[in-house]
Amino acid sequence: MIKIVGGSSFASNKENDNNATASSVPLADFVVPPPDEQQQEQPIVPLAASKKMTEPPAATPTATATATTTATTNANGSAVAAKSRTDDDSSIFSLIYSVGKKVAIVGSIYLVGYMGWSVAWLIAPVILSVARDQMAKTSEKKRNIAKVSALASEKDVILARIDELPAWVYFPDVERAEWLNKILKQVWPNANHFARTLVKETIEPNVALALSQYKMNGFRFDRIILGTIPPRIGGVKIYDKNVDRNEIIMDLDLFYASDCDINFYLGGMKGGIKDFQIHGWVRVVMKPLIRSMPLVGGLQIFFLNNPNIDFNLVGVIDFMDMPGLSDLLRRIIVEQIGNVMVLPNKLPISLSEEVSAVALKMPEPEGLLRIHVVEAKNLMKKDISVLGKGKSDPYAIINVGAQEFRTQIIDNNVNPKWDYWCEACIFTTINHLVGFSLWDYDQSMPGVQADDVLGRASVDVASVIKKGVLDTWLALEDAKHGDLHVRLQWYKLTPDPNDLQQILLETQLLRVTTMSSAVLSVFIDSARHLKQARANSKPDPYLVCSVNKQKKQTAMILRDDSPVWEQGFTFLVTNPDNECLNIKIFDQKTGNDIGQYTYNLSALIKQFNMEIIQQPFQLQKSGPESKLYMSLSLRILKAGEIEEDTEGSEQAAITRSSSVKVPDAIIVAPATNKDAQANGKRLSTESPISEEEPMKPSSGALSASASLEKPISEIASSVLTHRMPELVSSAGDHGLGRIQLSIIYSAQRQKLDITIHKIMNIPLRDPSSIPDPYVKLYLLPGRSKESKRKTSVIKDNCNPVYETSVEYVISISELRHTSLEVTVCTQKGFLSSGSPIIGMLKIPLDDAEITTTAGLKSWYDLEPEHKHD
Repeated sequence: MIKIVGGSSFASNKENDNNATASSVPLADFVVPPPDEQQQEQPIVPLAASKKMTEPPAATPTATATATTTATTNANGSAVAAKSRTDDDSSIFSLIYSVGKKVAIVGSIYLVGYMGWSVAWLIAPVILSVARDQMAKTSEKKRNIAKVSALASEKDVILARIDELPAWVYFPDVERAEWLNKILKQVWPNANHFARTLVKETIEPNVALALSQYKMNGFRFDRIILGTIPPRIGGVKIYDKNVDRNEIIMDLDLFYASDCDINFYLGGMKGGIKDFQIHGWVRVVMKPLIRSMPLVGGLQIFFLNNPNIDFNLVGVIDFMDMPGLSDLLRRIIVEQIGNVMVLPNKLPISLSEEVSAVALKMPEPEGLLRIHVVEAKNLMKKDISVLGKGKSDPYAIINVGAQEFRTQIIDNNVNPKWDYWCEACIFTTINHLVGFSLWDYDQSMPGVQADDVLGRASVDVASVIKKGVLDTWLALEDAKHGDLHVRLQWYKLTPDPNDLQQILLETQLLRVTTMSSAVLSVFIDSARHLKQARANSKPDPYLVCSVNKQKKQTAMILRDDSPVWEQGFTFLVTNPDNECLNIKIFDQKTGNDIGQYTYNLSALIKQFNMEIIQQPFQLQKSGPESKLYMSLSLRILKAGEIEEDTEGSEQAAITRSSSVKVPDAIIVAPATNKDAQANGKRLSTESPISEEEPMKPSSGALSASASLEKPISEIASSVLTHRMPELVSSAGDHGLGRIQLSIIYSAQRQKLDITIHKIMNIPLRDPSSIPDPYVKLYLLPGRSKESKRKTSVIKDNCNPVYETSVEYVISISELRHTSLEVTVCTQKGFLSSGSPIIGMLKIPLDDAEITTTAGLKSWYDLEPEHKHD
């Protein structure tokens, strides 16, 4: 273990080495005294000696000695008496606490026995109490180490904690920032005041509002002292590539382990927060650059992702610091910090009057990321069953900055298929990650969740932008095994309204109603001359704006009929032609509506560049002079450029005609064996066999075949034998009947849709036993139970009609190596052997026609039963 020498970590002064005795302690036990105590570590001169140095000498040495002895005796007597009274008081309180504790323990046991409750009511609190003590000890140890590290020099931290080195050690493009730490230490007292104001005015009302939803009212901060320990910067990274020339971007590795003392009230109970710690990457954007001092118009400060936050609850409300209950308060505080300083939320600071609030505070998304969480496989088994380890109940959480999305829970499955879609606005593409975390849902007690982590993974946004579409399996970290299948697509934003129809068509093909086609940015500047909600009193206004089910709310301004909010929001719009921006202003005390306004987004499309900057709007249901000042900006989604994939780009062009389907293989080159086999099983007629009539090939197909050596009739007879079947062979080559299927694959939805239309001419072997047919589907290879699909049974029918659709979630790369196994069965014995299988076939899914918009709709000959591969 690395030791730190007391007094100085690396003593180089020989005089100190000779006069001081070195003591070696671990870093976890190394306690640095507060600044007040450090200043008191000087030789203390006794009071008597001090007087002796400053007062004139006494008449005789004997008198002086007698007076000094008497004064010392009196002082010692008073100190002993005071200490005795203190010890008596503490012993009385200790006795009362001990008696009360024993009474509570005995009383709880008596109550359990008296009520006849299960022993679990006794065991559960004991387990929770032990778990709480262990968590408290672990958290306290971490906080103590963190505080010592914050106070120690960087050299001491490196030697004592090799496994937790600053960022500049690991990343060559991150520079040391000791000079910045010295500046922070100097200015921290002033920054302390700014931080207190920020917590009081911004975080307090939001925490109070969030707690009120859980019937916990009256939250307010009473005292906010952030302490003397300043934040520490572990490294600085400056970006000089792919950056706009009008801005400066830098990332700071922030670590803050405070000695804060924060008190608050919640419902009449007093609590406190101590040992608050936060660690994460902070981005500072200096923009715009101006030509007058201070050369920078403003700052935007924010965390790229949710930082790691920890703190300790003290006081009467310490009962919340236990598993389950403390999670509520901790989660709310973390969320509110995220609502202030985690993307897409930013902390703007204006540095020059030349820069307007709109330029600095209006949201400016760079694009949109469409995320498809498809499935996971081979996850860990976290649930415990009677026979041992069971399975898991997995769900996934997607984090993009402060934006969080959650999939549904799949019960009892380690290979879940979610098929979950979500969209996130991206405000910076530099060093920005999309985080995925998988969890096992476990609600052991009412209101208490103890979900187990199944693994984590992340994707860099820049890699998605480069490829356009990223379809990949991610190996899970923090897990023994497991993989996650995700698909991400990048959409850039354009001010061209002509791009709207294209994205609307694309979203319709997805058949996911929640997908958007545009992004709306709203900047709420201020309101003027609001009406009074109470007699002789100005309102406490706050504004709520909404688009569909999305709602955003500004801060509340105390006693002001002309509030200035200067807050920006972003909304996802499904169809701008049909949607509106609804705005309502409320009075916080009465809850009354003091102003409304509705803006049709179709009108914004007609504006130049689809923008409105700082325009006044007359409020409805308010005063005659009540106006709202705001800015609006609408941007249409446009798919980013997709990186060419050599394997995926090979798609055969297929020429359609009204009656005959002539593949390109006939016109360009002879068909391969694989193509011939596939074509031999598939029939091109899209109507029942009985309705077929011989049709002539289209003129386009004949002209294209004019240059061939063989006549088109010979080629058609050799390749398309089963595409134009004769009426006499309507039961197929094998006499088992034919089945009509539609197969279509949507690359955007990652879904394979199969429709079983009908079966024709199932042979009747025994007139007294008409088959009861049904169809089973499997995906090959593997033939797993998860890929099994089955239609309903149709009784006593040789020409059943199903019109049943099934779907599979599968990636385009997997589709190329997958086949579809179709089996037609009957509930009665079909042949003399009693086998239920009437016929079956295997269809390769690498046909290019499957991925087209129309898909593939064909008749197939049923083949005799064969063994599985």
